[in-house]
Amino acid sequence: METILFLAHTEADGGLAKATLEALEAARALGGVLIAGLVGASVEAAANSIAGCGASKILGVAGEAFGESRYSTDAAAAEAIAQAANATVIVAAHTSRWARALPGVAQRLGAAVDTHVAALSADLKATRWYYRQRIEGVIERAARPRVILLDSGCAPAYAGAPGAAAVELVNVEITPALQRTRVIGKQAPKAEQQTIRPDAAILFVAGAGWTKKQKDGQTHVADAGKLILDFIGSANSSLGSSKSLVDLSGEGQAVLPFLSHLNQVGQTGSTPRHPKGLATCCHGEEPHVVGWRFIKERRAVNLDANCGWARGKADVLYVADAFAVIAKVNELLKAKS
Repeated sequence: METILFLAHTEADGGLAKATLEALEAARALGGVLIAGLVGASVEAAANSIAGCGASKILGVAGEAFGESRYSTDAAAAEAIAQAANATVIVAAHTSRWARALPGVAQRLGAAVDTHVAALSADLKATRWYYRQRIEGVIERAARPRVILLDSGCAPAYAGAPGAAAVELVNVEITPALQRTRVIGKQAPKAEQQTIRPDAAILFVAGAGWTKKQKDGQTHVADAGKLILDFIGSANSSLGSSKSLVDLSGEGQAVLPFLSHLNQVGQTGSTPRHPKGLATCCHGEEPHVVGWRFIKERRAVNLDANCGWARGKADVLYVADAFAVIAKVNELLKAKS
């Protein structure tokens, strides 16, 4: 029987992120002996939130040094928990923090590692996308230990009732070598300036048409930017972009200043998993739609009735001027609020 270690790090508020709770649900579905391992400045609140998950025990590494994302301390904590659990399979969310640390931990443990796993079956077959998400591969490994990093959306998030959990603390000695890298501060945009929201109910994707000449023969980039940001703020949605739009800055053309390649969705960008998506001024061809494969409801606004979205790519296509449509939607959202 496998010993499954669910490994998680806490967030700034001491809780666990949605992607982490999804990885927990995936780990629970594997059967075997489940052990939870938590890393953070304090792990009591996180442990209490998953007290009913069925773990035989909860191990923790806690302390101020483990509150920040840092390879040396994260790797030391994860290695110590894995050894204490004597785990044969380690499951964790593919967060930026674990993506940096756990492959190194796998090397220390002599383990195999699979990253960016999109689905995990009960018999430990891991599904992953290749070739810009056009080819689906299934990976089987006999090697143990095995580390598996799961992408968000791999399973429904664990939603068990909280309780009082007993945490067995694992000691990790904080040597000077572990703290050669120091966190001296953080720089982050204000909440209202954040446009990438993985947990948002709606993904709004802007295409290059926003920066093109409109019916009066002029471009209206400033107006486009205001309409888009007003919608993002009012609907609390996430902002995506086509590659053609984010590439315009390199071509010397007018651009939307709040967009970057981090917003890019599609074959060469991200593959989001929002419940709903609204594409505006996008061509809707294959490279773009590849990024929408996990969106459950797709809608698009485009003046061209023959665009790619009209050929079976969207559930609903509005043949209309996106400027007028989004202006009206913003007006309705403002009135509703």
